Amino acid sequence: MARRVPSEEAQILLISGLSGSGKTHVLRALEDIGWLCVDNLPTVLIPRFADLVRESTGPRRAALVVDIRERDFLRQFPHVYRQLRGSKVKVSLLFLEAAETALVRRFSETRRPHPLAFNQPAIEGIREEREALKPIRKMADHILDTTDYTVHQLRDYIKEHYDLRAGASPLVVSVISFSYKYGVPAEADLVFDVRFLPNPNFVPRLKPLTGNHAAVVRFMKRQPDTAVFLRKLGALLGYVIPRYVREGKSYLTIAVGCTGGRHRSVMMANALGEAIARKGYTVRVRHRDLRQA
Repeated sequence: MARRVPSEEAQILLISGLSGSGKTHVLRALEDIGWLCVDNLPTVLIPRFADLVRESTGPRRAALVVDIRERDFLRQFPHVYRQLRGSKVKVSLLFLEAAETALVRRFSETRRPHPLAFNQPAIEGIREEREALKPIRKMADHILDTTDYTVHQLRDYIKEHYDLRAGASPLVVSVISFSYKYGVPAEADLVFDVRFLPNPNFVPRLKPLTGNHAAVVRFMKRQPDTAVFLRKLGALLGYVIPRYVREGKSYLTIAVGCTGGRHRSVMMANALGEAIARKGYTVRVRHRDLRQA
């Protein structure tokens, strides 16, 4: 009997990053949507595992968590990853990270020791690991900052971005508002700066409000540059999004930033999300720094 040749392209998603950043939750979410998942596979076995996935007539999508828990990970992984990139398997690296304060809180809540902090405060291990993983972070295809994600939001994010089952949306667009004070979102594909627009923060009655409030929205819409910018940005996205779809991109993250992440970027992110949704795309809008602001 002739051997059945798998039609679906084999895909390996390698997940690494800081301890406490959510790698286990990501792996569970992937397992729920049909991925074959393995945690802490020795680095030297990754190429053989990839071969098995490629040759399999079963699941053709696999996710591996690989991190600093393995003694030789830092030394061996760069070579193994380059080797995989040259193989017949589609491979990508997702790197998870989070702010120091969030990681400290998570280790405190779970009461689990940091793998690099033996008989030391967790903060010491967090800082040592962040420094050690810098070369791995530079290799990543995608970096996800989980600081402001709840477990449920993280699972939803993974489902939106990695669910390749039949019926899944061809492209999920995430629109994020942010404050430049806290940095540009690492996961952003496209970044737009709206600090040139008049700032509601300097209007006393609007200062305590946010871009989610009707009064701020009305103020922003009265500014001539708001409509012009949204029109021009809509034209740009109307041109590039279909081309991302044509190239097989399954998700697109658009970040909109202002000074405080409270008024302008929030209003503009909402307006942009509504405009993209009217085009028939699945859209998720998130205001990253609204709580901090």
